[in-house]
Amino acid sequence: MTLTTKDRLVRAAAELLREGGRDALSTRAVSAAAGVQAPTLYRTFGDKDGLLDAVATYGFKSYLEGKHALGETDDPVRDLRRGWDLHVEFGLHQPAFYLLMYGEPRVREARQEADAMLRRIVERIAEAGRLRVPVEQAAQLVHATGMGVILSFLASPPGHRDPDLIIAAREHVIAAITTDSAKVDSAVPSRAIALKAALEKEHGDVLTPAEHAMLAEWLDRLARSSK
Repeated sequence: MTLTTKDRLVRAAAELLREGGRDALSTRAVSAAAGVQAPTLYRTFGDKDGLLDAVATYGFKSYLEGKHALGETDDPVRDLRRGWDLHVEFGLHQPAFYLLMYGEPRVREARQEADAMLRRIVERIAEAGRLRVPVEQAAQLVHATGMGVILSFLASPPGHRDPDLIIAAREHVIAAITTDSAKVDSAVPSRAIALKAALEKEHGDVLTPAEHAMLAEWLDRLARSSK
């Protein structure tokens, strides 16, 4: 298959990123590696930020392929663990890509897909009646904790990295947001979270938009109540 000029530039930039980090991504180096003149890069991406966005999207494509390959099991908490492990593995094995993908303030479509996949796993936990906190809060906590572990590891000398920390952080956040697998939580907050997850998934024509919004607000209030 013949690559387009854009594909050649993105792949050249991706290889430079892997080998030398973000500092290696000069427009001159990328253009030379792709075998084109510098003006071609600017015509293709507009500016260097446009190139960086394209390279980040390229990284997300590989990451999302791995996430999709995991599939789903009948245990959403197990799926959350598997997704966490893949996320951490990607970050530690592709540090330059990870920092570009998650360290940039600009929002990208590929990042939104990754966030949606995490949210879907958390929603499945809620639908199973095993979520202690609201879906959005749980998803943000998982993401923030995972990012924190990866960035902490990347900032530490290899000899100072404790792999047990990864497992400890994973289990800590899972314990904070889920209930015991042996028994579905019957407390009101967990029931409210489960009902809201089911409501958002499919509510048909039973409720008007206004009624739906009001019920969602009540369920959020119950979800935040003390158990």
